[in-house]
Amino acid sequence: MSAATFIDLRAEAAAAALHIEGLDTLSPVERQSAIGTWRARMVNEYISARVFAALVPQLMKAGAPSKRIIEVSEFIAEELRHGIQCASVVHALGGEAVADLPPLPEVPQHPDAAPVEALLRNVLSISCLSETVAVSLIGAELKKAGPPGLQSTLKAIFADEVGHARFGWALLEEMAPTLDDATRARLDAYLIDAFRHLREYELAHLPPFAAPTDAVEAYGVCDGNAARALFADTVCEVIVPRLEALGFGAAEAWQASHN
Repeated sequence: MSAATFIDLRAEAAAAALHIEGLDTLSPVERQSAIGTWRARMVNEYISARVFAALVPQLMKAGAPSKRIIEVSEFIAEELRHGIQCASVVHALGGEAVADLPPLPEVPQHPDAAPVEALLRNVLSISCLSETVAVSLIGAELKKAGPPGLQSTLKAIFADEVGHARFGWALLEEMAPTLDDATRARLDAYLIDAFRHLREYELAHLPPFAAPTDAVEAYGVCDGNAARALFADTVCEVIVPRLEALGFGAAEAWQASHN
């Protein structure tokens, strides 16, 4: 592998010296399943930094307050740190914190839209949808985490993800009253694609079956069936009602995204 095609966080993971208790209770197969789960999370968290990096120039172009630009700049470092935290779990489980770098699609800039609308499209997709779902899924995982070392890692990541979701909702609440009817209609139409992408991404990453054992679930291997149900509940009971309260046609967009 070349330096351009993989992520190597072995040095950072070793330096963290994370200790995870009770590994002798896992079978070799269970341990490998946990390593694979945390290695995949390592990659996803680490490369998520680029998403928030792309928001910085959009915020500036849209004339957002400097405090919002500073917040997002801090999110970049948080996502990179999450990758290292997940890498430290991989290392503690006995795995190698190195993985192939997947294709990295460009974060949409939406050149067809005015700066504020382009920004809100990404804020809706990234913070109000994806990060809100992440809060629910990580929160559920935290409740089932067994070893204290794993709990502390998930608590740190969870706290940051809550901040990422809150940022999007706060910004949307600030900007929603300034939107004209035409812009709202275009954002409603965009929500259809955003919901469709969210569903496709989550279902591709949440296996359609339960965790093989309770023991391995305590080490971060999710119950896919439960996670899929929680994802749907989060969209229908949290995201859609909150968007509707801000005047967006989210319920109709969610239904249309299934077509």
